[in-house]
Amino acid sequence: MNTTEPELDRDWLLLFSAWLIATLAALGSLFFSEVMEFAPCSLCWYQRIFMYPLVLVLAIGLFPVDRGAVRFGLPLAIGGWLIAAYHLLLYLGIVPESASPCRQGVSCKEEYIEVLGFLSIPALSLLAFSTVVGLLLILRRRLKT
Repeated sequence: MNTTEPELDRDWLLLFSAWLIATLAALGSLFFSEVMEFAPCSLCWYQRIFMYPLVLVLAIGLFPVDRGAVRFGLPLAIGGWLIAAYHLLLYLGIVPESASPCRQGVSCKEEYIEVLGFLSIPALSLLAFSTVVGLLLILRRRLKT
C-alpha cells in the first residue's frame, strides 16, 4: 500500500467536510429565504456572494482531489467570514446600526429565528464560515508538509 494514499484520503475528507458545510449553509440560506420567506438583508446577500461560489470551487476540487481548491476557496471563505463577523457584531449591537449598509428594505438586525435559543442567522453564518476557514487552513498546512 502506498503511504501517500491515507494522506490523500485525509485531505479528501477535510475538503469534503468543508464542501459539505458550505453546501448546507447555502441550502440553509435558500430555505430561509424561499421556504420560510425571510427576506435577506444586504449583508446576507454579500455573504451569499461568497458562500455560493465556495460550494462550486470546493466541489470541483474533490474529483480528483485538487489541492488548488484551497488556494481559491480560502479567500472566498475569509471574505465571507469578515462580512459574517461584521454582521454578527451589528446584530448584537456592538457596532451601531448607523454603520449598517442596510439602509433600505430589511434591517440587518432583523430577528427571525434563534436555533437552540441563541444561534441567530448571523451567528449560524459566522459558524459556517469559521468552520470552512478552519478546515481549509488545516488542509493548507497539511499540503505544505
